[in-house]
Amino acid sequence: MGLFNFSQDLGIDLGTANTLVFVKGKGVVVSEPSVVAKNNRTGEIEAVGSSARNMIGRTPGNITVIRPMKDGVIADYDTTSIMMKYYINKAMKNRSYFVKKPNIMVCVPSGITMVEERAVIDATKQAGAKEAFPISEPFAAAIGAGLPVWEPTGSMIVDIGGGTTEVAVISLGGVVTSRSIRTAGDNMDEAITNYIRKYYNLMIGERTAESIKLQIGVAGEVITNEEIDIRGRDLLTGLPKTITITAEEISKALKDTVDSIVDAVKNTLEKTPPELAADIMDRGIVLSGGGSLLKNIDKVISEETKMPVFVTENPLESVAIGTGKSLEYIQHFRSQANVSSRSTME
Repeated sequence: MGLFNFSQDLGIDLGTANTLVFVKGKGVVVSEPSVVAKNNRTGEIEAVGSSARNMIGRTPGNITVIRPMKDGVIADYDTTSIMMKYYINKAMKNRSYFVKKPNIMVCVPSGITMVEERAVIDATKQAGAKEAFPISEPFAAAIGAGLPVWEPTGSMIVDIGGGTTEVAVISLGGVVTSRSIRTAGDNMDEAITNYIRKYYNLMIGERTAESIKLQIGVAGEVITNEEIDIRGRDLLTGLPKTITITAEEISKALKDTVDSIVDAVKNTLEKTPPELAADIMDRGIVLSGGGSLLKNIDKVISEETKMPVFVTENPLESVAIGTGKSLEYIQHFRSQANVSSRSTME
């Protein structure tokens, strides 16, 4: 039976907004929202992923839609474990009967505490992993973006996810300096919701806010002032209402969130050793994650830091690809518990 004794290793990007699973030799095979719909009466899981996300804001009283990850860490341990098990089974649905439990590389924010990291490892093992190895999120993003992380040269990555923004300078297979802030894509959606409620007395759902961000969201100065119609509930009359909102207004709503991200980049650069800072001046700063798709955010960071800034080719999948590629260096992670430097998370 030793002939069939092999395993299919996985890399998991367990994100606040989306979970992606990378299968060694196949690439990213699962990419779905980190959302679970739970029946309050029976305690059973009604839906996971895209089908659960479609229920947000539309469920009857007996069903609650949960996002078990908050700010890059586990907020609901049992639900996270169930969700991971679902995605692992989905990624390995065609596996042979003889395939062993997989080794899983799972990414964690760089500013996570030891207790939070332990919770991720335990949830991954409970979901069906033989061994679970944590990898720092910006380190995985840098590998996925094709940066020379194992060489003695400085690379700077800014990963703007759903719950956290990770900024790190990487050299010789480790994080030299990093900063992790709990300001990212979800905060942008929240800022849009608050702006519309404040100035228009209109209540909109989180899916509508995300849709506005994707369609006309922009960082910094607006060149073409696009506008869209949005529907919500009038807080004065309680009735449905339609308003028109412009890109300039959304830019104003997002200003504080964008400024926080820029400040995190500047603070990381201030702590970077001069030799590595010189490398970054030559090579530029690389952006990844869903938040890097916000129009003009690369230009805003470039203007503030006076450095070239590039968005990686596949920003949504770069962390998952890096997590999967790092499976080739599994011995490195066995000997070194975590590549993240213990920076504080804000």
